Amino acid sequence: MSTILVVSGSPSVPSRTAALGEHLAARLRRHEHAVRTVRVRDLPPAALLSGDRDDPAVADVVTAIERADGLVVASPVYKAAYSGVLKTLLDLLPQYALDGKVVLPVVTGGTPAHVLAIDYALRPVLSALGAHHVMPGWFVLDRHLEPSADDPFDVTVRSESAGPLYEVVDAFSTALRDRSSLLATR
Repeated sequence: MSTILVVSGSPSVPSRTAALGEHLAARLRRHEHAVRTVRVRDLPPAALLSGDRDDPAVADVVTAIERADGLVVASPVYKAAYSGVLKTLLDLLPQYALDGKVVLPVVTGGTPAHVLAIDYALRPVLSALGAHHVMPGWFVLDRHLEPSADDPFDVTVRSESAGPLYEVVDAFSTALRDRSSLLATR
């Protein structure tokens, strides 16, 4: 069983991006992965902004990232890039914190004009952190995410995005299984 950390870089409450992260975590659990979710906005802001790696909450997340086999990194698009909240966490990671990991970037935004934020903003930093394999990410339009009226961390993905998104998530799951099989034979 692979361990996965789903990191939501949305500063908003409620957040379609955070709800999507929870939705994808549930799907990956059905694939028999051990999945934990982290909302960066819930970490102590002073510790993030001052780069305090010794803060217990920050240290816990950094350790979880280092121990995970794979990461789903979700962020809304702001100014043609991933969120500053996510950037503060990524800046605290050791240089090769993602070494040997499979990473799936997922980005949400208001218009298709922001789709390149995955390849031109998020993918380079994930690669620079040493990710073994950065999967082809996926961009989901905000209007394709229908939040639940009862639960702020529940969302329905409209059919226009659901099929392609689930294909990417399932490929990520398969890549993690393949990685685990390869490591087991060594």
